[in-house]
Amino acid sequence: MRELRILFLGGAKRVSMGRKFIAAGERLGLNVTLYSYELCHEVAIAAVAKVIIGRKWSDPSILDDLRKRCLEYHIDLIIPFVDGAVEIAARYCEQYGAKSAPVSSSRLAAVMFDKVAADNIFREAQLPVPAREDFPLIAKPRHGSASKGIIVIPDQDMLDQLDNRDDYLIQQYIDPRREITVDCYVSLAGEIIATVPRYRIETQGGEASVTETFYDPAVIKLARETLAKTGLRGAVTIQLLEDMRDNRLMLMEINPRLGGGAVCACRAGADLPEFILRDHLLLPLSPCDDWKPNIRVCRYFDEIAFDMNHKTDE
Repeated sequence: MRELRILFLGGAKRVSMGRKFIAAGERLGLNVTLYSYELCHEVAIAAVAKVIIGRKWSDPSILDDLRKRCLEYHIDLIIPFVDGAVEIAARYCEQYGAKSAPVSSSRLAAVMFDKVAADNIFREAQLPVPAREDFPLIAKPRHGSASKGIIVIPDQDMLDQLDNRDDYLIQQYIDPRREITVDCYVSLAGEIIATVPRYRIETQGGEASVTETFYDPAVIKLARETLAKTGLRGAVTIQLLEDMRDNRLMLMEINPRLGGGAVCACRAGADLPEFILRDHLLLPLSPCDDWKPNIRVCRYFDEIAFDMNHKTDE
């Protein structure tokens, strides 16, 4: 079997997704070996991958170190799993002329992780987003994630008291609302391969712990329109809001990477790891329209033990 070596960037907890990459490789006749670039050895992904100790995404020498590691371990493909790693993966490809990561350009990645800049792009593209003026409002840290630091602002007095207003994206607070995630894949050639909506039924730490696929033509249409207008590539996670008062759909944000709950789309028949591998290997990719709605995934805690009595710095 042909060897394929994949490096996860910040794979930490993505054990289930790691197993899906190995299984997808087997179906394609590949022997997949996983590595994960982390800040310490004691992370769950060690159950299925060799952990490589790396540097912080903000480290000025990150690209040099990543290049060194990729050459040392003969890495074929890089998969980013956390926000800070997406732009790094894109910059790596751009700097070294490699087609080794299923991501958008570094410029577009940077925009998507700046909520204010992203909101401006969405408005320019005439995509539906919450209003900026109507109270109550919600203030989201423009570079935040996992729903941390969010402030609900009921009136003008509280808005006037908000410090460093430029550090937030401020929009109308929609209530009652329903949050919808759409797991997507766009080939590196620009073809939309999959758009799979799911409800976030329960969350823990900003990630879906219980999530279920569903079919809704309006949601899929908006997701496809969003992908077409933004020009994103690779695995993309689109977050939508549905105003329960009038069923109006609005774009909340986009994470241009595999989402934590994307295993649900895989279980429903949209095999994102296989799409990624096929794209990398220049194998045929066909739009996936036969995924199943009403597939519910309940994510749970498991454990891996490390013997800290014999810890080394290797």
